[in-house]
Amino acid sequence: MIKKVMTMAVMSLLLCSCGNSTSSGEVHKINAETAKEMMQDDTVLVLDVRTAEEYEQGHIPGAILLPMDRIEKIGDVAQINDTILVYCRSGNRSAQAAQYLVDAGYTQVYDFGGILSWPYETE
Repeated sequence: MIKKVMTMAVMSLLLCSCGNSTSSGEVHKINAETAKEMMQDDTVLVLDVRTAEEYEQGHIPGAILLPMDRIEKIGDVAQINDTILVYCRSGNRSAQAAQYLVDAGYTQVYDFGGILSWPYETE
C-alpha cells in the first residue's frame, strides 16, 4: 500500500511539474506570417543578426542590427523579458543567436529564420 501511495505521489509531482513549465528556456521557432503579426506590437524587438553590409542591402522595417559576432552586446538594446524576434539571411545565424539569448536568460525569444524566406516588405 505504501509503495502504491509513493508511486502515485511521484507521478503527481511529475505531472504537476510538466503542467507548470514556462516558455522560458527555449527558443520559439515561428514562421514569417506569425512574426509579421507579432510585429504589430510596438514593444516587440526585431533583431537582425546579419552583417552591416547585408543589413544595408535590405532589412525588415524597424529591425535593429546586432551582428552575430556582437550578440553579447544584447543588453545594450534589450531587457531580459523583452519579446525578441530574431532573423538573419537563411536561418543559421538566427538559430545560433536565439539559442545564445535563451542561454543568457532571455525568456521571450522567437526565431523566424532568414530574410530569404520573408515574403513581406523590406527597406
